[in-house]
Amino acid sequence: MELALLYSGGKDSSLAALLLDRFYDVRCVTGSFGITDDWQHAERAAEALGFPFERVALEEPVAREAVARMYEDGYPRNGIQHVHEHALETIAALDVDAIADGTRRDDRVPTVSRAQAQSLEDRHDADYLAPLSGFGRHAVDRLVEEAFDVETGPSEEIAKADYEDELRALLAETRGEAAVAEVFPDHEQTYVRGRTG
Repeated sequence: MELALLYSGGKDSSLAALLLDRFYDVRCVTGSFGITDDWQHAERAAEALGFPFERVALEEPVAREAVARMYEDGYPRNGIQHVHEHALETIAALDVDAIADGTRRDDRVPTVSRAQAQSLEDRHDADYLAPLSGFGRHAVDRLVEEAFDVETGPSEEIAKADYEDELRALLAETRGEAAVAEVFPDHEQTYVRGRTG
């Protein structure tokens, strides 16, 4: 069975790929607005883990809407949620049996409600899976430590291919560099360089 996993190259989506690999033919799929080339980080991570990779184009107006919402809110949560929902819709339109992401039990954003998941499944005739939805951050960290070689650091310094870097770039372009620091709190990100052992 073919599965498209929304993939960033970070620890959560990489662990999701590993957990799903036993049951599905996993393809790591990164959505990109074409604002930066950061999607290439996900391609390298997927290759290092031995998974096929695909880049799909996301619609730039969605990024602009997200950035406007972030700037108005003063925080990124609603904008990132908006982009995640668009990315899931995009990969659900691929010819696959299932789609998945790396959302965890204690994530504040992005999240997928039961109603959203059911709607995706009904409209696209593909199962939606969130293999980490029962795992908290500490459990994920312990599993990741056993499975992967991971680089961790401040979000603005770590090579990754989640939505954040493109949204940061667009926010800087439309509102100035100072807006990025105002909207995005300091936080750490991860990038998976390969498997351990």
